Amino acid sequence: MEKQTTKPSKYPDEIRKSAVEMFIRSRADFRTRIECAKHIAELLGIGTYKTVLIWVRQYEADSGLKEGLSTDERDELRRLRKDNLELRRVNGILKAASAFFAAEFDRPHNK
Repeated sequence: MEKQTTKPSKYPDEIRKSAVEMFIRSRADFRTRIECAKHIAELLGIGTYKTVLIWVRQYEADSGLKEGLSTDERDELRRLRKDNLELRRVNGILKAASAFFAAEFDRPHNK
């Protein structure tokens, strides 16, 4: 069983989707993205407008509307970083073991 590396979201996917859709539909009604996000966060009971902006930015990256890593790319990067960390750990163990055995072979053995 693979351990989940990110903490579970406080908000269900339906809330995220609604917030993003509301942002897209109502963006023109506000002077700034922040004002729009604050309004939506208040309407949906989301703790902070920054959360809404993060969801919108991720939607834009996933849709190719803006530069940035898509959700799939972020997941792959997270997995590769985890694998890299594990490989570095194992490599350190192997280096220590090889140094130990090299020292053993260099010692004179009395029979």
